[in-house]
Amino acid sequence: MSGPQCCSNPPTLNPNAGAGHVEHLGGLSTYVSGSPNSKLAILLITDVFGYEAPLLRKLADKVAASGFYVVVPDFFHGEPFVLDNANRPIQVWLKDHGPEKGFEEAKPVIEALKSKGVSAVGAAGFCWGAKVVVELAKTELIQAAVLLHPSLVTLDDIKGVKVPIAVLGAEIDRHSPPEFLKQFEEVLAAKPEVDGFVKIFPKVEHGWTTRYSVEDAAAVKSAEEAHQNLLEWFAKYVK
Repeated sequence: MSGPQCCSNPPTLNPNAGAGHVEHLGGLSTYVSGSPNSKLAILLITDVFGYEAPLLRKLADKVAASGFYVVVPDFFHGEPFVLDNANRPIQVWLKDHGPEKGFEEAKPVIEALKSKGVSAVGAAGFCWGAKVVVELAKTELIQAAVLLHPSLVTLDDIKGVKVPIAVLGAEIDRHSPPEFLKQFEEVLAAKPEVDGFVKIFPKVEHGWTTRYSVEDAAAVKSAEEAHQNLLEWFAKYVK
């Protein structure tokens, strides 16, 4: 995940973006959207740019509008990756913000949701966040998973998954190229006890679901198609 594609086209962060609000949940500052009375929650786990990315919050609001209580925790504790900080290149930043730490910190967030009466949780991860989500999917802490342009996810990770999982990938992606995701598909096909879905989106690059240009109609259409796939997956399995 150290290549330029992972960190290209960084969003302009905005702490006030979105229709929801920020509160503490499971020990983390968390953007929340939707009815807190919903028994169904979706955990969105960000890429390296963190939870103040406006298009990610817009997606959180969209998922919330379909009836889910959506939470987007700040797993980076106020220190998202900054592309032009020469003193903190991605490999240095990752030493402090590895996905293993994110996985451990996700557990109390899920516990906090369940203490609020949530009965089912789905999780979607973007790039860095996909690794956290696949770890959650091995433990059955969640009911369904979606990985979007994943980074760091291995074939062994996919072999260990215990819940329904959808993988949405980009045709132009050096981190998880289509031929690699096809191997994910083969692993999932050999696991009839776990429903799996792999889809490659043509003519898009790594990060396309949350770092697209709103002026580019084709980019918006591809992102919205992925968002719809995510919603359909969770509607099917988080209930």
